[in-house]
Amino acid sequence: MISDRLQVIGAGLAGCEAAWQASLLGVHVDLYEMKPHRKSPAHHREDFAELVCSNSFRADRPENAVGLLKEEMRRMGSIIIGSADRSRVPAGGALAVDRDEFSGLVTAAIQNNSLITVHHREITEIPLEETVIIATGPLTDNGMFDSIMKAVGDHSLHFFDAAAPIIGKDEIDREIVFAASRYGKGGDDYLNCPMNEEEYRLFYDALIHAELADVKNFDKETVFEGCMPIETMAKRGVDTIRYGPLKPVGLIDPRTGRMPYACVQLRQDDRNASMYNLVGFQTRLKFSEQERVFRLIPGLQNAEFIRFGVMHRNTFIDSPKVLTPYYSLSDKQNVFIAGQITGVEGYVESAGSGLLAGIYAARSILGRPLSEPLSDQTMLGAMAAYVSDDRIKNFQPMNANFGLLPLPDTKIRGKKNRNLAYTQRALDEVDRFRALLFENTD
Repeated sequence: MISDRLQVIGAGLAGCEAAWQASLLGVHVDLYEMKPHRKSPAHHREDFAELVCSNSFRADRPENAVGLLKEEMRRMGSIIIGSADRSRVPAGGALAVDRDEFSGLVTAAIQNNSLITVHHREITEIPLEETVIIATGPLTDNGMFDSIMKAVGDHSLHFFDAAAPIIGKDEIDREIVFAASRYGKGGDDYLNCPMNEEEYRLFYDALIHAELADVKNFDKETVFEGCMPIETMAKRGVDTIRYGPLKPVGLIDPRTGRMPYACVQLRQDDRNASMYNLVGFQTRLKFSEQERVFRLIPGLQNAEFIRFGVMHRNTFIDSPKVLTPYYSLSDKQNVFIAGQITGVEGYVESAGSGLLAGIYAARSILGRPLSEPLSDQTMLGAMAAYVSDDRIKNFQPMNANFGLLPLPDTKIRGKKNRNLAYTQRALDEVDRFRALLFENTD
């Protein structure tokens, strides 16, 4: 007999959001987290909702696809987006956070929620007799990995993900490095390391010839395009990164009064502005090579590396073959799966999947399952529709994008106007959905 408590396994972004949303509907949750007793190779902190890669939740304007997704989640009372808003650090038009403060806020909210009981222990097998949300993340291994593969029929795929280095503020040479945002948007929220052509070519040559860390099976697997290692991208052509993460457009070097030939941007990583990450510099270089090569960037010649960039293999399931639009298994509908392991890609997308899984699982426990999922006219609903679309034959991880949404009923001229129409339609649908969830309740 299935109990009236929801089991959530994993206290990452998706798991915390799922537990929080279920609690908002009045359902008791048992949240299981293996930290601090055991950590994955990519985790360092003991708090929940740890940000492993960047500290950025990306664009925050609702006319942008991921910005719309955030606004939908705000309207749904998201603990993840609410905590991100409270721990925000300057990042122009993006929502970036002090990662320690962010995780601390989420952890405190979860631990202080009377409807959520936290259990610090590793679960190695899916409790198939319970209503359960599996949110163990793309680094799931050991017994739980085997249990998931058994449940989904071994429909698993892999890709590689990477994190950029973080450096200390005090060793950044401010005689060279200047503060500015591209085109002046968002104030002086980034530090910029300008390069002339000679400096760029010296850095480029060192980068493409640097020694790589050994990552098992790297050459046999897919690399997610949004986390392409900087050195891999550079090997595509001498100007590839100059039109990518090192693009200088919209920036003026105050020393010369001109646009640099190339420019590396640094984004604030903590509330006190004591740490900065190298934007777009995901890497698999050996640690010693990161020090040697990245210190060739003007202004970083004495850089202190607080955290080196790393690369790790992620696993996701072939979701269209096994998931419904409710994030439940098609043949075990009391078992839900959420987070990056479903093939949604990105912090916000991962938390968004947890939001919906938590709602759907809670409604099931309450004996009031929804007759249909949230509309695919919303970004939340469109992501769920994408990962459960059995017409997809070559499934790959996906970020939020307006291409997932059905076209408006009438033709709208101009990309900006079209995106605004998408946004208003989506937010109207989210408001209706939220009203439905809480109708006839105190």
